[in-house]
Amino acid sequence: MTARVVLVGLPGVGKSTVGQALATALDVAFSDVDDLIAAMAGESCASLLRNKGEAVFRAAEASALAAALSDRAAGVVATGGGAVETESSRALLASAPLVVQLTAPPEVLVARLRGGDRPLLESPTVERFTRLIERRAELYAEVADAVVDASAPVQDVVAALLAVAVPA
Repeated sequence: MTARVVLVGLPGVGKSTVGQALATALDVAFSDVDDLIAAMAGESCASLLRNKGEAVFRAAEASALAAALSDRAAGVVATGGGAVETESSRALLASAPLVVQLTAPPEVLVARLRGGDRPLLESPTVERFTRLIERRAELYAEVADAVVDASAPVQDVVAALLAVAVPA
């Protein structure tokens, strides 16, 4: 059985880390949309954003998301944090069997992203994340079938995801 779980959430919430661990637990393949964007664009997401702008990046993100969701081998897919910003990406997510939003308090997200290369979140602060949470709340709610707190250790988050993805 190929589990099809798509993880959405803010930058720093752990979609890639948790997604890899979940895929291992389910014994399925893992696909990271940010990695697909970089492979398709021939440059990192940060570089693409800086060199070509957010509109080009979001279009590449929608293409990469479509590729990940059409890949029958990908049992767990981690999206980029802003995938929900694009209507076409939200439509793609609506067709996924199970979309889970990972959440964490702004303080946790800031601590996790300190020192990272995130052009859309230069100098991440609790205030900036609070505004981002408020701005994207409806968009995540529109696509998510379930919400899991990802501020716990990875193995605990995976256990919570398994309870949602593979109910007893």
